Amino acid sequence: MNNFLELKNIHKTFKTEKTVKVLKGLSQKFKKGKIYSLMGPSGSGKSTLLNIISLIDKPSSGSMKFDKFQIDFNNNGKNDIFRAAKIGIIYQQNNLLADFTALENIYLASLSLHNDKKLAISKAKQLLKLVKLSNRSDHYPSQLSGGECQRIAIARAIINDPEVILADEPTGSLDMNTAKDVFKLLSSQKKSNKLIIFATHNRFFAKKADYLLEMTNGSVKTTNV
Repeated sequence: MNNFLELKNIHKTFKTEKTVKVLKGLSQKFKKGKIYSLMGPSGSGKSTLLNIISLIDKPSSGSMKFDKFQIDFNNNGKNDIFRAAKIGIIYQQNNLLADFTALENIYLASLSLHNDKKLAISKAKQLLKLVKLSNRSDHYPSQLSGGECQRIAIARAIINDPEVILADEPTGSLDMNTAKDVFKLLSSQKKSNKLIIFATHNRFFAKKADYLLEMTNGSVKTTNV
């Protein structure tokens, strides 16, 4: 199976009052049809790596290819369109819009790519059925449990049928039983044409991935790839 995502010699340095090197020459290849987990202590670079893969952030140096297409990190407009079409993102704190209902939070993500509200609403309703929250479509995030919010966040992330799903500690703020339900939903998105990468502190979930990548000191130190 060909590599779909390739990272080569990625460095990321943050400069505030002092210089902090977060990623240090990280190189890694990822294949479609697989789930990868990123494990490592706080500060090991998991979230920074996901932000670079999602094109939200750019590396200080290094290169990245999607399906052998070289990413130009300085082309923000093109990268925004690429992200909307190809990448779905799930955060630990779900990042739902507080003033919008569950249905609206989902379909707005579709409008960022296709300006067809009727189609967007139709797709959002189908996804609400998928995550078993059709009866909560008119509820606001403040009226939903943590697990329900994460299920809505997953629906939002997959509405544009992305080739890459990135999740940063998607179960980190949930109790174990709820976390298992959310992880099962995330895992159900595994398909031959998709790549899933998630960061976690929980080895129970990390071991359920096809490949476990251990991050230490800004690079992948051990892996079962």
